[in-house]
This record gives sequence, C-alpha cells and structure tokens, in this order.
Amino acid sequence: MPRIVSLLPSATEIVYALGLGDQLVGVTHECDYPDEAKAKPRLTKTFITPKPRDGETVAKAIDREVRDSVHAAHSLYGIDSATLAQLEPDLVITQELCDVCAVSSGLLRRTLAEVKSRAAILALEPMSLDGVFDTIRQVGDATGTRYRANAVVEDLRRRLNVLAQSVRNATSANPKTFVLEWTDPPFAAGHWTPELVEIAGGTPVLCFPNRESRTVAWDAISAADPDCIIVAPCGFSLDATAAAIAELDATNAGWKRLKQSRLRRIYPMDGNQFNSRPGPRLVETAELFAEMIHAT
Repeated sequence: MPRIVSLLPSATEIVYALGLGDQLVGVTHECDYPDEAKAKPRLTKTFITPKPRDGETVAKAIDREVRDSVHAAHSLYGIDSATLAQLEPDLVITQELCDVCAVSSGLLRRTLAEVKSRAAILALEPMSLDGVFDTIRQVGDATGTRYRANAVVEDLRRRLNVLAQSVRNATSANPKTFVLEWTDPPFAAGHWTPELVEIAGGTPVLCFPNRESRTVAWDAISAADPDCIIVAPCGFSLDATAAAIAELDATNAGWKRLKQSRLRRIYPMDGNQFNSRPGPRLVETAELFAEMIHAT
C-alpha cells in the first residue's frame, strides 16, 4: 500500500473513509478530522496573519491580505520540505481548485523536485457534488481501493436521497436560501453548495452552481429576498462565524438593511468543518442545511 501525504483536510477525510489511515504519513496544519489525523506529522503552515486596520473587520483584513499576496505572487502557505523528504511518500494529494484554500500544486511540485522525491501527485478539483464523488473514486484508483471508494460513494448518495425524500415528505415549502460564504466583502456560494441547499429542501438564490464563489453586493442579496440566510465563511469555525456576524451587526450598513428589511432566519455555521470541505461530510452539511432551512 502507498505511503500517503494529504495536503487537504477533505482529502484526509477521504483517506480515512477508505480505511487508509495507517497509510497516511503526513497532513496539513488544518487536518483535524477524524481525531486520529491530529497525531500525524504536520507539513504545512499558513502565512496569513490578519491585522485589521482601523474600521476593518477581521474578514476584510484577511481578504485584503490574501488579495495582496496573490497579486504579488506570494504563496499563502509553506511546506516543511525536510519533513516531507523524511516521510518518503509514494502519493501526495493536493488540489488545483483554489490557491487561497490550500497549498497549490505548483508549490508542491517545486518542493518535491527540491527534495528529489518521486512521489506521484494527485490533484483534486471538484466543482460539483458529482465532482466530489469523483474525487473519492480518484483516491480509490490511486490507492488500489476503488471497490471501497464505490461503496463509500454509494452510501453517501443513499443518505442524500433519504434526506431529500424525508424533506419532501415533511413539507411542501422550499424557502429561498442564501449561503453567505464570506462576510466582508460578501461572497455568494458556488461549487457544490447550491446542490446541497436543493437536497435540503431549499431554493438556492444568488448562487453559482458548479462555478467559483464570487463577491456580490449587499443590495443584490436584498433583491434576492431570501427567507433563510446561512452564514458559513470559508475556513471559519462556528465561534469565528459568530464573531464575524457581530462585526457586521456593529459596522456594516448593507448587512443591517438586509436584516431589518423583513423578518428573516439567519444561522451561523462552521464553514471550515462542513460546506468548505469537499469530502464525505458534505452529507452532514446537507443535513445541517435542512435543519436550518426548515426550522420553525
């Protein structure tokens, strides 16, 4: 069996779902699920150290720093090349979807070349729910566990179908639902998130299915007139999300107008653990969406 390094929290979860935890020899500083992953050698660090300026929210400071780093072609993450060399992986799983979310495949290739590693690289880049399922099969193919991967995908699809049917049986309402994926500036969710909203019995509004998330105006969110707003900033814990909402409450006129225009249901969510990780726990994300969308 291959010695595996995962440079994605979602890939780490896939590796464990396929029963390959013993083959996983290294992970990122963000890999925290399942608990066993926390004991693995950590190979990455972030260079993002937000320092809000006067009047800035934490989310705005992070956004500014990320944009400045990307514009200057500076990496947002570092790799511990010495530890990577010592681990001697056969397979390294990374991504090409977003340089902001994790170590880029380009940086990984340069690092592997520097340490003269011949490890194979598997770059995952799902844009949809089917794409996420395909990445599970890709990891299965790369590790000789395609049969297990097919079984995992089949079970995930079954659970999503059960959820969708239970929601249909319970209610005929499909509340208009907006998922706020970043708070300052506001980002509307893309990728697999609109599909999860639909499975959960909501009608996704102002979203970008199977495409990258993107910035939108507060007035555009108001015009979409959502019944339910799920606030799930990418990479934020539940506590950080609650703090980001509090900052909007205190400082952002657009957010205040949105909240005050009519009675809406607004729910904070742990975006880091759930909808920002394209792995097996997206089923749990859909289940959480359903609870929020249909709460009374």
